Amino acid sequence: MGNNKEDSNESHVSGQANKPLSLPAHALPYHAVSEELGANVQDGLTAADAKSRLEEYGRNELDDGPGVQPAKILVRQIANAMMLVLIMAMAVSFGISSYIEGGVIAAVIILNIVVGFFQEFNAEKTMDSLRSLSSPTAVAIRSGNAEVVPTAEIVPGDMVELKTGDTVPADIRLLEAVNFETDEALLTGESLPVQKDAEATFNPDTGAGDRLNVAFSSSTITKGRARGIVFATGMKTEIGSIAAALRATGRKYRPVKRKPDGSAGAHRYAEAWGLTAGDFIGHFLGVNVGTPLQRKLSKLAILLFGIAVVCAIIVLAANDFSNNREVIIYAVATGLSMIPACLVVVLTITMAAGTKRMVQRHVIVRKLDSLEALGAVTDICSDKTGTLTQGKMVAKRAWIPSKGTYSVGTSVNPFDPTQGDLSHSDAPPVALGVRSEHDGDQEGDVMPYEELLKDNLPLQDYLNAASLANLANVHESADGWKGRGDPTEVAIQVFVSRFNCNRQRLTKEESWGQVAEFPFDSDVKKMSVIFENKSTGKTWVFTKGAVERIIDSCKFVTWELGSEPTHMNTEHRDQILQNMEALAAQGLRVLALASKIYQGEKAASGEEYDRNVIESDLTFHGLIGLYDPPRVESAGAVKQCHQAGVSVHMLTGDHPGTAKAIAAQVGIVPRNAQAISKDVADSIVMTASSFDKLSDDDIDRLPALPLVIARCSPNTKVRMVDALHRRGAFAAMTGDGVNDSPSLKRADVGIAMGQAGSDVAKDASDIVLTDDNFASILNAIEEGRRMFDNIQKFVLHLLSENIAQACTLLIGLAFKDSTGLSVFPLAPVEILWVIMITSGMPDMGLGVERAAPDIMSRPPQSLKTGIFTMEIMIDILVYGFWMAALCLSAFAIVLFGFGDGDLGQGCNDSYSDRCDTVFRARATTFVCLTWFALFLAWEMVNMRRSFFRMQPGSKKYFTQWMYDVWENQFLFWAVIAGFVTIFPTLYIPVINHVVFKHEGISWEWGIVFVEAILFFAGVEAWKWAKRIYFRRQARKGLGKVPDLESKVFENYMVQGFESSEAADPEKKVDVDNSS
Repeated sequence: MGNNKEDSNESHVSGQANKPLSLPAHALPYHAVSEELGANVQDGLTAADAKSRLEEYGRNELDDGPGVQPAKILVRQIANAMMLVLIMAMAVSFGISSYIEGGVIAAVIILNIVVGFFQEFNAEKTMDSLRSLSSPTAVAIRSGNAEVVPTAEIVPGDMVELKTGDTVPADIRLLEAVNFETDEALLTGESLPVQKDAEATFNPDTGAGDRLNVAFSSSTITKGRARGIVFATGMKTEIGSIAAALRATGRKYRPVKRKPDGSAGAHRYAEAWGLTAGDFIGHFLGVNVGTPLQRKLSKLAILLFGIAVVCAIIVLAANDFSNNREVIIYAVATGLSMIPACLVVVLTITMAAGTKRMVQRHVIVRKLDSLEALGAVTDICSDKTGTLTQGKMVAKRAWIPSKGTYSVGTSVNPFDPTQGDLSHSDAPPVALGVRSEHDGDQEGDVMPYEELLKDNLPLQDYLNAASLANLANVHESADGWKGRGDPTEVAIQVFVSRFNCNRQRLTKEESWGQVAEFPFDSDVKKMSVIFENKSTGKTWVFTKGAVERIIDSCKFVTWELGSEPTHMNTEHRDQILQNMEALAAQGLRVLALASKIYQGEKAASGEEYDRNVIESDLTFHGLIGLYDPPRVESAGAVKQCHQAGVSVHMLTGDHPGTAKAIAAQVGIVPRNAQAISKDVADSIVMTASSFDKLSDDDIDRLPALPLVIARCSPNTKVRMVDALHRRGAFAAMTGDGVNDSPSLKRADVGIAMGQAGSDVAKDASDIVLTDDNFASILNAIEEGRRMFDNIQKFVLHLLSENIAQACTLLIGLAFKDSTGLSVFPLAPVEILWVIMITSGMPDMGLGVERAAPDIMSRPPQSLKTGIFTMEIMIDILVYGFWMAALCLSAFAIVLFGFGDGDLGQGCNDSYSDRCDTVFRARATTFVCLTWFALFLAWEMVNMRRSFFRMQPGSKKYFTQWMYDVWENQFLFWAVIAGFVTIFPTLYIPVINHVVFKHEGISWEWGIVFVEAILFFAGVEAWKWAKRIYFRRQARKGLGKVPDLESKVFENYMVQGFESSEAADPEKKVDVDNSS
């Protein structure tokens, strides 16, 4: 429990529960542990009981240290390149006795540290809470339902189900273990997995490594499955007692490279210390920590620091390197003008807010790098079951060669075997035709199950195989029927329960006892169990799996009613495959069932059966077709992906026919099949075996990669990702199993399933979908693009201001007073005010701006280019130069147009009657720049659309901009605050003359308003020019705009044409010349 002190563990006995049992859990039979803990081995704890136990025992967490550390955050606010410039400027100001400027800079430093500290502290807390959301989960039985529960909420007495790839959530006394092995190296140092035995009990003094009836917290399940009762959580677990030893911190120094004998020369020590110093400086400046974008912006800060130094030198050179106090202050002001002080803070806040927003859209970000990558995704490789489909399987058809087809009618509750009529037809599926809907249409006569089972040995053998080669649990509780386990197996278990052949009844009432289990493997694509019928003494093998794999393992089949099993021949196999295709064409997932009597020797204790022997010479029993309807939102999400320039590929373990039917329903493959030749259609939907036979060169020669790969294996997913990378694509890959980890790591964005995913898959992923829904991937991409856009917006806003300030001051060097010294158009404090007030808060507002209306109609962003696209860099220069030109014109108009042009003497230092015009001109320039910066923040809400027409579909032609500025209230009030705070700086005595070095203005407001109109006119004209340019570029690139399907599938539509061109090279030359 995370809030326990270490001394609370001193009296805890190894192997005991949070609240001590009569004996340690490993020394008690599991039913005794269950009774003492008040657990329910059938339905688990109720929600109320789990909640009260969570309050009593605390969260199931280890004491992981201090968490968010305010001291480190505070140090980060001080130790960065931006702050370094401000501190240097403050030191220079105090050094030349400019105490007001130095004091103001000190105040800005303190303000920046305080604001940055609280903002980053809140961001860290947000990220910390999100990390807890992405922590491992466990499957606990609560009120009879299998629920995915965060590991931290597991409590003593919970019944937990464990499977291969899971991380054990707490110390668990096993109730049932089938081929169950765990890796306990973290706890015991034992390198080999440990096989568990739920039935055994041990001496209370038995060491942790020999407690074979206990699964320990944090160990990884390498094989099999199990079920057990949690007896210890948090710091009361075995791993909790040594948690301090597990908290290893990384070294902060580089090791010395030594010779084989352990010695090292002096140069190696110098090298190590030099690298360590480099790491420290890099960490200090932020160039080797954080995400790629954070590192890039830290490097930008260093570049701007260099530019600031160059600008300061230019100022000094223009004034003959005079050591005059005014010249030095001018140089300081010019240097400060290039520093976007709040850049890194705004980026941190934007990313934290983005991750928090993603949680609301069912996406948990595990690695911040993925935030930047999401907006660049060009291809999504998605699983089918549970992601594109609902994951609510219902068995609709069953075919037995010697009996015909059994069908299931409409069922509202997929777990209730009493709902839905059973019907039978002598005809096989291939003779019944394709059904377009799966709403319970009956095939044949409706009959009660007792009549169907009467004298029907083929059906009984089929049901035994379906029921026993199955790990799901379907049972009736007080509040209705419950099902837990894999959705496919639950659907099959519901089907056999319709015939009263539920697995629980067979194992308890008919004396079937399990001997061994071979879990489903994504490579062999089948699972098998060995059962002993205690009433007959015979041992049986029951197998279920992919049709092609099952018939390859079958030697016999009962083809005619009343006949003995015969050898399966090629004709039988062809007919089985035809019937499978008929079921698959209906969008059904098709599995085959088989069995045999096992004649071999029983494996000795500690030994294993040979799977190849077990799964050979089987007798084929039939097919079962399961329907998993597409999610309602899947078709729309796929269409939006296509509109966003993102290709969608389905990689599934299902049969090609099933995969193609579902892919067509959701829009992954084209509906206009007539436009595609057969050879091209074959390349759109491929099997993994066909794809894997191709070499990398063969794959690269394909005009386009397949949209659907059926019977997919983990290695196929890896090859698909590699093929996409070779084509320059940016790939996202979904996965849930242990074997999916390589492809999740290889993909640019690995996406794990939060509900069905294993802990190993989640650990390998970048993001986790809490609802396992394909539409949530689209949400993640949209959020990634939104954040990318917003970062571009506030970087553009910041750097445009910096360019404007620097240009105004550098060109302003030409304004020289009677002593030959330059008079600055903007005072140092004015520059700091613009940096802090008109940059910081509005930029935070831009960071949380909503997505642009066309954000999912654009192609993916390029991470190679990053945020600094050619458009952004040109915009920075255009806006910066335009603001600088208007500011300088305002200064010149007041000074020379309406004033006498006298620049006075000492006007950089203090106010005098002679300097009144200069002070007024400076105030006008300051107000203009402030207004420009604030208005530019609103203009940046959309970098191309007019400020007055940001919502293209709106009918509010003249008032829409009012709604737009109010939409983002943080930005609205930041801009209003910028407007309001100008007036105290202008009109409060002492503050205006002594601090800001300007004078309150009167008639000059007219100039400000004219300049503001010109600013808007210039920005709107530039945006209009950009829109014209990009529209022409789009027309030039597209020609006639095709419909979406033609655009998405154009590579496939023209593939046949290209093939014919290849056969007639002269024709190809003519085509090329004619264009």
